[in-house]
Amino acid sequence: MKVSEFKIKGMTCDQCAVSIAGKFEGLKGIIQKDISYPDGSGKFEYDPDEISKQEIIDVINSTGHYSVAGEIPSGNDEVQYDLIIIGGGSAAFSAAIKANDLGLSTLIVNDGLPFGGTCVNVGCVPSKNLIRAAETVYQTNYSRFEGIQPKGADIDYGSLIQGKNKLVADLQQKKYMDVVSNFDNLKMLKGMAEFLDENTILVNGKDKYKGMKFLIATGSTTKIPDIKGLKETGYLTNVSLFDLEKQPKSMIVLGGGYIALEIAQAYHRLGTKVTLLQRSDHVLSKQTTDIAGELTLHLRNEGLDIHTGLRFIEVSYKDLISRVVIEENGERKVFEAEKILVSTGIKPNTEKLAVVRSGLELTEHGFVKVNDQLQTNILNIYAAGDCINTPSYVYTAAFEGKLAVENAFTGANKKFDYTSLPWVVFTDPQIAGAGMDENEALELGIPHEIAIVSLENVPRSIAANDTRGFIKLIRNSETDELLGIRVVAPEGGELIMQASLAIKYGIKVDEIANSLYPYLTLSEGVKLAAITFNKDIKELSCCAV
Repeated sequence: MKVSEFKIKGMTCDQCAVSIAGKFEGLKGIIQKDISYPDGSGKFEYDPDEISKQEIIDVINSTGHYSVAGEIPSGNDEVQYDLIIIGGGSAAFSAAIKANDLGLSTLIVNDGLPFGGTCVNVGCVPSKNLIRAAETVYQTNYSRFEGIQPKGADIDYGSLIQGKNKLVADLQQKKYMDVVSNFDNLKMLKGMAEFLDENTILVNGKDKYKGMKFLIATGSTTKIPDIKGLKETGYLTNVSLFDLEKQPKSMIVLGGGYIALEIAQAYHRLGTKVTLLQRSDHVLSKQTTDIAGELTLHLRNEGLDIHTGLRFIEVSYKDLISRVVIEENGERKVFEAEKILVSTGIKPNTEKLAVVRSGLELTEHGFVKVNDQLQTNILNIYAAGDCINTPSYVYTAAFEGKLAVENAFTGANKKFDYTSLPWVVFTDPQIAGAGMDENEALELGIPHEIAIVSLENVPRSIAANDTRGFIKLIRNSETDELLGIRVVAPEGGELIMQASLAIKYGIKVDEIANSLYPYLTLSEGVKLAAITFNKDIKELSCCAV
């Protein structure tokens, strides 16, 4: 026999306790029950061969009025928590905040990067800080206006990195550690966690902790390609690059995804000689060729050396120089640089979890398998963030962390839906999108058509003497609903939320075309693209009404 005691939310009187107890009358496996309104708890003695702890929780949650808010520790030798979170990034912190709202006893166990994870320590924050710094340098070296002669900038790279480090430290403290500092029911441990079974983890090989529910939020790391000599030669990733206090004079970037492109352009603008080498036929291989081609054109016009469609042969290091041997269009070439940066995708941090002991299922690429409610094949284990195969952004990870806790402890049964998910690549011009593109619509058999407006036809861009890029809308040709948007434009990411909401709420393209947009804003370009489905915008006056 087993005994479990739970905290129960929602009881307002003794009759509530009676109602909950009534749900268990005649239920097989329940030996004794004690539901207490004053204590806000329910204690059950039961036969685990006939009814599980999770089934008891589900009965309480199924009432619709009451929900299990956590398990009360039984006083055994192993420390027990309502929720154990493995990982310390955005998904983990979002989950901890929600758990605190629900009054749950929570343990966070974090290994690898400092608390805060990738985004604040080695991802979004440092990269965007350096991207803006590089943009400042670029603007002092190049002018789009007659009568303005740029004079360049003096760069103190060491001071730039020190400023970045201070920003990272400040935000890591203010937006992560300070946020949870007053959570009485939260304990945070630095250490490596592995499963002993579906209810128990071992931390640092010695300390056992039991949990009623678990959230795996271990994130991801750079996936290192299998290229002869690469591991022996040595390389940088975004984790190590941003800590270099001496600027590389030259750098080879392996990869053509959004992280590779953002870093390549930023360091090129800061004065590093950058060569980008990509295995796929074009950069941003998941995007349509017009998007990739437009961005590649402008990056090359800045002087960035980009090579695509390559076969990598070997990497070596001699006389302080790294060499990459590739084959391009049947011709063997050698590229040399002081440093090599690897940015070739991600792999989930699941190797050390000992998932076999818990029975947890992984995909063939090592991601934790979850359903659309973020629950794994083990009913009390959930997962969120980069360790599952969903879009790997900090805001999706945070959303998933909160959602997983809600589903695990309140019976919310909420599902994630990324149909209208907005995203941005922070190059210049930026690449941004929401919804599906025309290739995805074709694969799904959705009748569709596209409209494209070059920024040469957008008044804001014309006035700014910067017409790099275009705006593309994809609509359902039968219903006129907006299916997707793709933007290549300076600060194009600022356009995406309006389109994301239009997709989410089924706003027709005709409504967008007939809405009032402020003149000389970039967002007016979305209206012009919507008009283009039915009319040549060159026939319109400047205000496009």
